[in-house]
Amino acid sequence: MNSNKKVYVGMSGGVDSSLSAALLIEQGYDVAGVYMKNWTQDLPGVKCPWADDLADAKRVAVNLGIDFKVFDFEKEYKQKVVDYMIDEYKNGRTPNPDIMCNQEVKFRLFLDAALADGADMIATGHYAQVEGNRLLRAVDDNKDQTYFLYRVTGQAMSKTLFPVGGFTKPVVRQMAAERGLSTAAKKDSQGICFVGQIGIREFLSIYVDQKPGPIVDKNSQKVLGYHDGAIFYTLGQRHGLELGGGLPYYVVGKDMAKNEVYVTTDLNDETLWRKKISLASIHWINQAPSIGRYQIRVRHRAPLVWANLSYVDNNVELELDSPERAIAPGQSVVIYDGQECLGGGIIV
Repeated sequence: MNSNKKVYVGMSGGVDSSLSAALLIEQGYDVAGVYMKNWTQDLPGVKCPWADDLADAKRVAVNLGIDFKVFDFEKEYKQKVVDYMIDEYKNGRTPNPDIMCNQEVKFRLFLDAALADGADMIATGHYAQVEGNRLLRAVDDNKDQTYFLYRVTGQAMSKTLFPVGGFTKPVVRQMAAERGLSTAAKKDSQGICFVGQIGIREFLSIYVDQKPGPIVDKNSQKVLGYHDGAIFYTLGQRHGLELGGGLPYYVVGKDMAKNEVYVTTDLNDETLWRKKISLASIHWINQAPSIGRYQIRVRHRAPLVWANLSYVDNNVELELDSPERAIAPGQSVVIYDGQECLGGGIIV
């Protein structure tokens, strides 16, 4: 019986986690809500939404009649997620802080703290599904979040519930409204996962001292203009170069030591397209898959594409059926076998 199982729901103050808590109560679980206090710092011109989110989460918990707790992970979050992200950008790579947050905070710190506090399982509002210790894609392809979850462990999955993973987002909002949840119409958060309404450029500007440098045509080596910091540019980027008329330019590389950004007008430049991808920092949710054909996702919301997987030393080598554009070092590629998310690695 579910009534014997205590579930701590990570409640962010949004509609997905709010409905998750409500559904678990209806399924007979003994539910408590937990707000993870990860980041509370205001930034210039931007107020951190944490206090409002906490109030929204608490309001829903009171409405549902469940216990409500706050777990403070701010120190660990700064070390494990924020500092990691800043260091990766400093080294010219393009990291994903949401993936690191799930690996280090939600499905490690939160899970461990919840179990130590008496919970049998945890739940979140992620759009994903779990079967035993296997991570499966959500019913709503448009909202599927398994890309961000590929670095969790099978052990963590066996202790996790994803109550909204079997519904589409419109249905989730409708179900929340039917239950009178105050967050039913709350907008989804945008921007950096832990800050809210701020772009990555504005955030990095606060923590990294960047100097202007040249934007160089890759082919002619001619200086075309100047950028305000190489750290802000990523492979394949077109917007924000401000190089004037004519054909659009695309970023095809950068030299962090020289603080130079390299561009081209050739959309077919070999640097922009890769048919072979090498992955390091490999993580498998359960066991490593055998050599063979799998579907992969090269970025969140990118379509699934077919690739042949093999192993070379400690890396995974992927040979794609067709070249993919803007494969940037530091980004993650996630590997799927049908509906199951197997894991993945970081592009080198």
